[in-house]
Amino acid sequence: MTSTRAALVAMHLATVLFGISGVFGRLTQCSAAMIVFGRTVFALGLLWLLLQWRGQRPWQGLNRRQLGGLACSGVLLALHWYTFFQGIKVGGVAVGTLGFACFPAFVALFEHMFFHERITRVEKALMLAVTLGLILVTPRFDLRDGGTAGLLWGIASGAIYALNAIANRFFVHRISGEQACWVQYAVIAPLTLCIVAGELPRVTAMDWLWIACLGLLCSGLAYTLYVNSLRVLTARLAAIIIALEPVYAILVSWLLLHETPSLRMLCGGVIILGAVVLAGLRRQRA
Repeated sequence: MTSTRAALVAMHLATVLFGISGVFGRLTQCSAAMIVFGRTVFALGLLWLLLQWRGQRPWQGLNRRQLGGLACSGVLLALHWYTFFQGIKVGGVAVGTLGFACFPAFVALFEHMFFHERITRVEKALMLAVTLGLILVTPRFDLRDGGTAGLLWGIASGAIYALNAIANRFFVHRISGEQACWVQYAVIAPLTLCIVAGELPRVTAMDWLWIACLGLLCSGLAYTLYVNSLRVLTARLAAIIIALEPVYAILVSWLLLHETPSLRMLCGGVIILGAVVLAGLRRQRA
């Protein structure tokens, strides 16, 4: 990525791929942990072939500090994927992705906590609007309800993703997106294999197909675009674009899975996404 325009295009394409990942996850019948392992293996293989074709070793030029940082961000990425797909499976695509959409508010909060950046009025308004939107999205305030549980998993996914976005921006300086992702995936694969080893024989061919789509398109390609874009874009601008992910996810799940969101859910989603986009535009203008 050498220009802001190219980085913006790449980030938008990554957002579309991120959006349909929830649909692929919903289509699979295996566990969230199995989805994380499978998509990681496919993405790892794709990136390995790409780097080999370039004549580049994945760890080439990386020092211990960079490797350690990427390993930590890999663990965060695995946790994000697990909580996200758990939310999708428990509450549905719309609920899980709208819970994740609160991620920009967590970015502002964590940047304040870790880097002592002042929370502006716009960001305070964003957090208030996100809270209101999540209240509307919540089907029932009952943890035994699948929709509520799915929303909480989605919110946890958004919080972890915010940490990962900040970590990626800090560690990917002068590192290619392919290298960064390969190291992260190389950490995730053995960690998750220990968890899903007993489930592997029960995974069907159709599930492997959906998992392959996740790994090749929504991981290998999407995260490479995403990480490369963060070399040019700030985490906050990235948060604005990524906030559009639920729009794609809800639209595709509506068309393919016939998951029709309620009017209250749509209102909550409009408040969340509208607040995220407006706050982001104000910050960029400032």
